[in-house]
Amino acid sequence: MPCKSQNELEIRKAKMGDVASLKALMTLSISKLQAGFLSADQITASHLSMGLDTQLIEDRTYFCVMNDGAIVGCGGWSFRATLYGGNHSSGRNVTQLNPKTDRARIRAMYTHPDHTRRGIGHMILRASEDEARLAGFRALEMAATLAGEPFYKASGYHVESRWDDRAGCVPVPLLTMVKSLMSQ
Repeated sequence: MPCKSQNELEIRKAKMGDVASLKALMTLSISKLQAGFLSADQITASHLSMGLDTQLIEDRTYFCVMNDGAIVGCGGWSFRATLYGGNHSSGRNVTQLNPKTDRARIRAMYTHPDHTRRGIGHMILRASEDEARLAGFRALEMAATLAGEPFYKASGYHVESRWDDRAGCVPVPLLTMVKSLMSQ
């Protein structure tokens, strides 16, 4: 059931009919919001591994944040082994994780560049963390971008490792960030 926050943003589950809008948002977000953190070549390479994984929509673990009927943010969580990437990315793994031994994944968080700093990411993280906790997971992990690192740190995640995605000819720096759900 959709709910609105005090700033008239509405969060709801993503639907397959949202795919075109989600892809457009992701492309814009990658291109604009990574600009202060990555080179132009790294941004181009980011498009090779980042993007929409429709498995998340099928699993009903992916959210859209709406403002006046437009999708202004998206993201979610997953109980599957894939850590990051879209339908076009290699290495996807639909194996289901064990909530007692594995960490759920935070996946594909994007905000429209004109709507940053409005609480969109917090809405999505809260909904994702709550659902992962209800599914029995004790911890979360994600592949974060350099641009996302400050936000995720402020949201209680810490850096476990730093590494490079090498989907393209240019390495793109990423971070594995984790958070326990046990103390919440």
